[in-house]
Amino acid sequence: MDHETHDTEHHEEHHGEHSHLRLFIGVAIALAVLTGLSFSTEFLFENNIISKGMSWFLMMVVSCAKALLVIVYFMHLKWETNWKWVLTIPASVMSLFLVLMLIPDVGNRTNHYTRERLDHAALPTKPESDDHATTHDESHGTESDDLEDDANH
Repeated sequence: MDHETHDTEHHEEHHGEHSHLRLFIGVAIALAVLTGLSFSTEFLFENNIISKGMSWFLMMVVSCAKALLVIVYFMHLKWETNWKWVLTIPASVMSLFLVLMLIPDVGNRTNHYTRERLDHAALPTKPESDDHATTHDESHGTESDDLEDDANH
């Protein structure tokens, strides 16, 4: 009897390894598909099918789904005890709280700049048109002209 019990346990253990292997391969395939979705959202945005905001939103959803799959399966949190919730939920709430508390600081960061700090702050970038680039080169001359002017002064 002892021999039969041992064979049954060995068979169940061996079967469990195969089911985990299938599970991990399925998760890896899901991650590959989600990565393809990320690239397709960029393609849709570049071809003006969806807006930039929608593209960012879709990419964030896909990124969160990929992170969840990695955390749950590849970091083995699915099989952890309930202590994972005691540690994860407070950390997640504090992270969300931190982000929400920093939004006003980031949005209003230039409101209290001194004049000197404002003069040295980075300006928002605007895409240059072809006309501006041509006009810009003509109005400022070439780099060699600038070097000659610096040498003469």
